[in-house]
Amino acid sequence: MDHSLGGFNEERQERSGIFLMERLIAVGQSGISVRGLGGSRSGEMRVTRFLRNDDVTPGKMIKTAAARTATRIGGRHVLVIQDTTSLRDDGKKYSRNLHPSIAVDADTGTLLGLVHATFHTHTGGKKELCGKRPFEEKESYRWLEATLEAAKLLLAGAVRVTVVADRECDIYDEYAFCPPGVDLVVRAHHDRVLADGVKLFVSTDGTPELGRETIQLPAAPGRPARQATLALKACLVTLKRPGRNTAAETAKLPPEIVLYLVEAREIDVPEGGTAAHWRLLSTRAVTTLAEAKQITAIYRERWTIEQLFRVMKTKGFDIEAVRIADEKPFENLVTATLIAAIQVLQMVRERDGVADRPMEDVMETADKAALEAINVTLEGKTDRQKNPHGEGSLAYVTWVCARLGGWTGYYGKPGPVVIHKGFQRLKTMLDGWWVRGDV
Repeated sequence: MDHSLGGFNEERQERSGIFLMERLIAVGQSGISVRGLGGSRSGEMRVTRFLRNDDVTPGKMIKTAAARTATRIGGRHVLVIQDTTSLRDDGKKYSRNLHPSIAVDADTGTLLGLVHATFHTHTGGKKELCGKRPFEEKESYRWLEATLEAAKLLLAGAVRVTVVADRECDIYDEYAFCPPGVDLVVRAHHDRVLADGVKLFVSTDGTPELGRETIQLPAAPGRPARQATLALKACLVTLKRPGRNTAAETAKLPPEIVLYLVEAREIDVPEGGTAAHWRLLSTRAVTTLAEAKQITAIYRERWTIEQLFRVMKTKGFDIEAVRIADEKPFENLVTATLIAAIQVLQMVRERDGVADRPMEDVMETADKAALEAINVTLEGKTDRQKNPHGEGSLAYVTWVCARLGGWTGYYGKPGPVVIHKGFQRLKTMLDGWWVRGDV
């Protein structure tokens, strides 16, 4: 993260930024306030100066985090998952929102880091202006902006980049201006009339099933987690150019766009349940059952960003409860919280050691000796009570945090709340370790 602060020397700038990140991890789960983050009057003033300094901006922090992510994606097929979450909402016309995109390894599910993020304010009562503004000036441009940023990962060494998004991203301009070499998997929202006159949502009605797959549906509001069997269909569709407010704006768009539509419909739904039903538009060719399964697997990785928002909010840092009124320090704190929440979720995703990520993704190399000493106190006599991961790995750190958070090694895998709680305890113990070493 870029911790540069105007009016301070470079060393002090870095220390102030690191102090904020460490305090976010240490006390974040109990809710964020500047006083709580500071821990003392001097600490409170230190955090306040950092958040309000003119040289500390979300853009700088995001750029630095994205640069670190770019060092991790070489040789990978990277999924860039984007979505919007509300930070403040008056329930009427005003809301303040965050739109991040994150990189996930398509093969292992490893969370690699932040790619891009923007803030935007939604103010109601502007419907009459919707068709009069250029696309670049609309709130919906954020989806394409994130996709353009995703393309930069190809220059950083990614072998393939696929942007994944939910229904709000179902915008003609997103498909029209998607950069070369970037694929899209977007859940359809609009039941468009296609070039052949058929509406999108019935275009697969006469198409035979490619086959079926059984997946694990995560829990959602009003729906417990369950296994679901999906019937899969796919067909080629041609979208027609929509009209714009001027001929010049319409002419910017290609007359037609050819995409593949994958329909995944749940069968044998439990009594009282609502069937999962996805219509996914993609730039990737889909003609076989295996290819259709790849598309649904890619779309299901979108759950990662939902987990991230939960860690930022009520299941973790509770960023919505922050009472900072001024926009600039609030956005700085949200950005720092976003980066800290990604660290917690990186540990959750690497708890099995699948990607063999190093501990330096979330910790300093200098903490290795202390971490190993703490690990010894947590291990038991049985194999299930011993850390199975290599020293120096992120999975090793995650196991320690899970045990400190209350996980016994039995009864399933530790989730983000447990790991966040353990990460808090670990940071406190490390503080004590270094104080002891200085005495």
